[in-house]
Amino acid sequence: MPHLILEHDVALAKTHDLAALSQALFDAACAHPVFASAPKAVKVRTLLFDNGRSGVSPESYAHLTIRMLTGRSTEQKKDVAEAMLAVLADQLPSIGSLSVEPVEMDRNTYTKRTL
Repeated sequence: MPHLILEHDVALAKTHDLAALSQALFDAACAHPVFASAPKAVKVRTLLFDNGRSGVSPESYAHLTIRMLTGRSTEQKKDVAEAMLAVLADQLPSIGSLSVEPVEMDRNTYTKRTL
């Protein structure tokens, strides 16, 4: 927790440094007050989609899902979403559509193992 999952199209993968983008998202998440107490728990990954359509022009897109444990207020989730959208906008100024969706994971059933 949290998991930041960036879905994107082929064009973004060809034109942007996804490692640098992932690092910028990671750094922003670790620094955000909602997650700052547990930076070792932050995970970022990207998912490439070969096919997709969008109604905007340019038709490129990036969508960030932030999966986090339950227990945060609507205001906290909105603040995290806006902070991550600012990172996306800074890193991806020419992408047609940027979006962020906080999604809750049930704290009572989420399990993980770390070394």
